Amino acid sequence: MPEHNRRYNLMELMVTVAARQLENGKTAVIGTGMPLAAAMLAQKTRAPHLITLFEAGSVAPQLVKLPLSVADSFTQTGALMHQTMNEIMEACQRGVVDYTFLGGAQIDCYGNLNSTFIGGDWRKPKVRLPGSGGANDLASLCWRTLVIMPHDRKHFVSKLDFVTTPGYLTGPDAREAAGLPPGTGPYRVIGTLALMGFDPESKRMRVEALHPGVTPEDVVADTGFEMQFADPLPVSEEPTDEELAILRNEIDPERRIIGRS
Repeated sequence: MPEHNRRYNLMELMVTVAARQLENGKTAVIGTGMPLAAAMLAQKTRAPHLITLFEAGSVAPQLVKLPLSVADSFTQTGALMHQTMNEIMEACQRGVVDYTFLGGAQIDCYGNLNSTFIGGDWRKPKVRLPGSGGANDLASLCWRTLVIMPHDRKHFVSKLDFVTTPGYLTGPDAREAAGLPPGTGPYRVIGTLALMGFDPESKRMRVEALHPGVTPEDVVADTGFEMQFADPLPVSEEPTDEELAILRNEIDPERRIIGRS
């Protein structure tokens, strides 16, 4: 991995880039960890009217303190409603949720995610992971799926050990053939090297912007499948001083997500 700017670390860069993908006035079901920090940063900067929802039932809270999980009481502060998982999933099924924001342990070229196990098989895995939670339902039903995760060959793999969460499955028309709503699917992947999207024809992942100091060769070396590249290929905008100050002082002063520079 190339040397990065000492003014910010890679986690801060990823959260900042992720926050910029969330649009003002849109609805988004947010996952635990970096997605939470990104949603808070979006609300405090470019998307003050971002409507966040949480799997445990909270609708449109004010994220004043970083929650530890999607069931943390801080996901309820100032919420318009606090319901149950059933109502949140029903909203996704009715097509009123624009985004879901997830993480994972493995991702393939079509944006399918694994968060179930690594190595071995279902009965005797090498590593047992938390599993789907609501990720399968959310990525199946929300219009656009955002994913954030480290970029290396352990995470970006040619074949998942287990398909926990559907992306574009095996390629064009595969989601629709499986009965998933037309027009839904992976939208952006935010990694430590680049911002990625998906080619509209092949549904394969492609780099939309390289992070500062990263080359296409760096991406190829750290990806377990053939990566496509947009043309032209811009460079991600660096975090501003304002974004860094909000992230460090208001969102994550304990450095649980962003770590220490």
